[in-house]
Amino acid sequence: MTRLEFIVDGPPVSQQTRRRERLRAWKTTVRQEAEKYWPPGQKAAIGLIMLQITYFYDSVAMDVDNIVKPIQDAIIGLAYIDDDQVTDVLVRKRNLSGNFKVENMTSTLAEGFLRGNEFLHIVVIDAPDQEVLI
Repeated sequence: MTRLEFIVDGPPVSQQTRRRERLRAWKTTVRQEAEKYWPPGQKAAIGLIMLQITYFYDSVAMDVDNIVKPIQDAIIGLAYIDDDQVTDVLVRKRNLSGNFKVENMTSTLAEGFLRGNEFLHIVVIDAPDQEVLI
C-alpha cells in the first residue's frame, strides 16, 4: 500500500512560469519536503497512483491546473517510478480565511495549519479501482 503525505510552504510555482530557474527551485523544494516524510527503506510505488493536492492560500490563488505538473514531476523516482502511473488527480484550493471544515485531520495537515502561512497539502495513495467510476 502506497501512502505519502507531506506539506510544502506556498505559494506554488506554476508550470507556466517564464522563469524556468524558479520552477526548478520549486521542484527541488517539493522533492526535499517529500523526502522528509518518506518512510526510510520504502520503495517507489510500481502500481497506479492517485495524487491529491490542496493549496491553502491567504490572498490570491493561482489556477489549480497549473500547480499539478511541477509537483508530479518532483516526486518521480521517490513516490512512484514514472508519472504515467498517476491515473487520478484531485486538486483543490481553499482560502485560509474562508469557512471550511476539515474532517479526518491528520497530524501532517495540522502541522501545515500550525505554520500559519500558505501551504500545500499533498497526498500520494494507491489509485482507486480503475473499473469503477464514482
